Amino acid sequence: MNAPVTLPLWLLVLILLFAAVTFASHFLFPSVRWFFRKRMERAVARLNERLARPIEPFKLARRFDTIQRLIYDPDVAKAIHKAATAEGIPDNVAFERAKRYAREIVPSFSASVYFGFGARLAKLVSRSMYKIRLGAMDQNEFGAIDRDATLVFVINHRSNMDYMLVTHLISSSSTIAYAVGEWARVWPLSWLVRAMGAYFIRRGSRGQLYRAVLSRYVRMATENGVTQAFFPEGGLSLTGAIAKPKMGLLSYIVDASKPDGRDVIFVPVALNYDRVPEDRLLIRAAITGERKFRPSLWSALLALPATLWRAVRLKFTPFGTASVGFGSPIVLSEFIATSPDRSIDELADVLMGNIAKVVPLVPVPLVARAMLQGHFSKDSITEAIGSDLASLRSRGVTLPRRSATELATEGLALMLARKMIRKTGDTYEIVPDERSLLDYYAASIAHHFCADAA
Repeated sequence: MNAPVTLPLWLLVLILLFAAVTFASHFLFPSVRWFFRKRMERAVARLNERLARPIEPFKLARRFDTIQRLIYDPDVAKAIHKAATAEGIPDNVAFERAKRYAREIVPSFSASVYFGFGARLAKLVSRSMYKIRLGAMDQNEFGAIDRDATLVFVINHRSNMDYMLVTHLISSSSTIAYAVGEWARVWPLSWLVRAMGAYFIRRGSRGQLYRAVLSRYVRMATENGVTQAFFPEGGLSLTGAIAKPKMGLLSYIVDASKPDGRDVIFVPVALNYDRVPEDRLLIRAAITGERKFRPSLWSALLALPATLWRAVRLKFTPFGTASVGFGSPIVLSEFIATSPDRSIDELADVLMGNIAKVVPLVPVPLVARAMLQGHFSKDSITEAIGSDLASLRSRGVTLPRRSATELATEGLALMLARKMIRKTGDTYEIVPDERSLLDYYAASIAHHFCADAA
């Protein structure tokens, strides 16, 4: 029993390593996790005191627990069995696939990342690139929103900057969970997106099992009061105009509404920009019909240092105005009560109509519209903008606070800086190769001037 045992050094090191890991996993790590979780709970409690809509307990649950709850949900279990039967595979194989989908979808929200890094980054990026202006918003309507209801922001999708801009505007009163596409599944961006509470969606998936897992997660979040945001168009607008809505996420949220449960309140949000960073890529995608319009890695790597260098030399030209308008909230229970037979399509049409009504009027689209109508002197452009604003005022459209002269001056300066137009003497002309850019920006406000808009 007391005889010495000779071991190779590598084996001794391996034994000690296993012992250290076992000690840490059974004694040290649980204590450390408990310590940091207590600190997080105290920090969240302090945050909730200043937020108009406190962070929901559902978002604070451990990601592992939410995944387990999701994959063992009765609806998901039925979908697993149905998929296994349809494909002729064992139930446990379909179960593992559902688990993989759940891990892909479920976020890992971190209050410290959201407020300590994400919200500050959103503010820094938004304010360094744009002059942010608030468009249409009825304070009385928003003050009357039920604090216990699930709030869902429905947003027109103009740019990937939409996430930054809305996060910056909302973070002072609430957290917001986005539905994001597969473009954000690249590490380390995927880690940040999950920590901000967003959940991933496979836009092109047609699998019934995947849709069942996604549907159940969205319904769970809605039932538990998670403030959400999604883009009903399903992708960026390629033409600048508001596109037709897709029904997937909207139908999942409506399905979560129950007469004895939380109400759901949809808030239409309309964004418009003097400059969309991806505008040329989007226009090219509209021409080619290919929606995979990501810039190359090399061009993305070059763009950041080039922009920083221009900023250091004080030669960075801001992107002009980014404006946000909030439409009239739609209470789902009231919408259904007015006509129980109304379909999801009708709800989507009402939401998109409310978004269209509050799309902000910003300088570049107004100037682009005037020039496409044949106005090429500054006085003529200013007069055309003034006439457009007067006609919209009679229709109740929320107008910019600046005068027609100020809007024309700013819009022309921005378009000259981008070489979309050029000046010859006292007149301006459209650069032939850039006419598509003017069409793109003019399309963002064209619906305000349609006969139906009256």
